[in-house]
Amino acid sequence: HVQLVESGGGSVQAGRSLRLSCAASRYTVSRNCMAWFRQAPGKERERVAGIDDDGSTSYADSVKGRFTISKDNAKNTLYLQMNSLKPEDTAMYCCAADSLLACARSLVIDFKLWGQGTQVTVS
Repeated sequence: HVQLVESGGGSVQAGRSLRLSCAASRYTVSRNCMAWFRQAPGKERERVAGIDDDGSTSYADSVKGRFTISKDNAKNTLYLQMNSLKPEDTAMYCCAADSLLACARSLVIDFKLWGQGTQVTVS
């Protein structure tokens, strides 16, 4: 069935890096809007980064210059490279996907397909 499966989370010290992966099954990453969201305890889910079919990217102000979203169309996988991690980056990170229309607003409600999430803890 169609699914997104994240991996790569973990516990790291501030200043270190992590790379998250989101492998898609029965869903074509290259043709759709893909995004990373995160949710910290007691906070609303927020979009971290997005990428559309031609590789155009966008980022939340809080991660610009530190995080990079990318995709490998051959592997049908989405990535999030996170550098210079801060304690405030601690959250559950989820990948999401929908048609290209979703990239216009990139709100939570615009995405119908979600992964189960991977925890990132920065101390």
